Amino acid sequence: MKTKSIIFLLFLFVPASFMFAQIKRLEAVKQESFITYKITHPLHEIESTSKMALCLVDVDMKTKEIKKVLVQVAVTSFNSGNSNRDSHAMEVVEALLYPDTRFISSSVTQKGDSLQVSGKLTFHGVTKDVYMTAVDQWSGNKLIVTGGFNISLTAFKVKRPSLFMIPVSDKLVFTFKQVFNVPS
Repeated sequence: MKTKSIIFLLFLFVPASFMFAQIKRLEAVKQESFITYKITHPLHEIESTSKMALCLVDVDMKTKEIKKVLVQVAVTSFNSGNSNRDSHAMEVVEALLYPDTRFISSSVTQKGDSLQVSGKLTFHGVTKDVYMTAVDQWSGNKLIVTGGFNISLTAFKVKRPSLFMIPVSDKLVFTFKQVFNVPS
């Protein structure tokens, strides 16, 4: 009898939105998704893309709102189309010591299709708060999330590479597109 009373009390005090939420964890389809970084130097711009990120989102299927985000990507999975440049980039970010970059959201605020996401980014062995903006689009059985954010190389203790003794910009610009299959 005591157990039934406790269960009844828990039922009364648990918010209805929690009890009836339809939270689903979705994993991005790697073949359709990417993360790109761009870095600039006075003489040229470099873009490098990874299609190998693990991206998970917790989605309230009833309200179609993203509640949590987790992204992990191997730094060696980025490809600029120039293997010498990519090898040098792996030296600069010390890929053997710090093989993965990870983002874990602490808050996701959604207004319509606009998302503001805050969380912790761990890159080059350093963890910092990061804020990003994104847009979500629901299309049939697909959820597509696009967005971007910037980080400072020096804030993450990355020595800025130089060309002709001129260092690249301190700003590393990330853009992304993550595509999720939505169960029916």
